[in-house]
Amino acid sequence: MPKLYVVPTPIGNLEDITLRAIRVLSEAALILAEDTRTSSTLLKHYNIKTKMRSYHKFNEHKISAFIEEFFAEADTIALISDAGTPGISDPGFLLVRTCIEKGIDVECLPGATAFVPALVNSGFPSDSFIFEGFLPVKKGRQTKLKQLSTYNRTTILYESPHRILKTLTELMLYFGNERKVSVSRELTKKFEETFRGTLKEVFDYFSAKTIRGEFVIIIAGE
Repeated sequence: MPKLYVVPTPIGNLEDITLRAIRVLSEAALILAEDTRTSSTLLKHYNIKTKMRSYHKFNEHKISAFIEEFFAEADTIALISDAGTPGISDPGFLLVRTCIEKGIDVECLPGATAFVPALVNSGFPSDSFIFEGFLPVKKGRQTKLKQLSTYNRTTILYESPHRILKTLTELMLYFGNERKVSVSRELTKKFEETFRGTLKEVFDYFSAKTIRGEFVIIIAGE
């Protein structure tokens, strides 16, 4: 029976992979990877020799539409992204939905995702929170920020290094300079860092630094 495995991969530290994930990736007939060049580092590290094929935001519609043809040649397929859990701010949702619609079994393994350690490490309430991922780059961005500012729960955002200062500036405009925030970057890597304070304090801190790495922004509720 054909089966799709959704397999989380480390967000930085290669040791943060489960034994089960290694087994599934080794036994699968095919791995769909967001970037085969990036994933080859992980697979080589664990001596996984499974064939890979690219599955990313530019071809996910095409591959999802013809997924039955892939399963005609490979009874088990594993889906991975460059880091973390596929479908969480990465390609994956469309393929999972298509498999479900076509009666193909889907199983998602537990594993790494960036916002969980950042949320727990923030010290803000984690019993109820909003995960928004990346804000819209252009259309709908201001509307989304205005909407988020009305919520009274911990809010989680992802941001890239080249937009972090712009986003912090906009957050100050909509949430106020004094809203408490925790910003983590380079999670699980050598230069992992979390800075906590008001939005203004966090903005000033990162304005004075050379900015590298992907960011997770945790905004406290009022």
